[in-house]
Amino acid sequence: MAKRCLRDESGQGLVEYGLIIGLVAIAAIVGLGLLSGGLQNIFKSISGSLNNSTTVSGS
Repeated sequence: MAKRCLRDESGQGLVEYGLIIGLVAIAAIVGLGLLSGGLQNIFKSISGSLNNSTTVSGS
């Protein structure tokens, strides 16, 4: 019975696909987490530039 369980490969592909999907999801979460700080700084810089340009031209 033990030999039969070791040779049985049914469901192996499903487990492999599940692991791949899990790793891709983790990589996406980590990547987005790392990019969020940089994007936030870029948008703050753009916002500051726009605010400065409207106050200068309005005076």
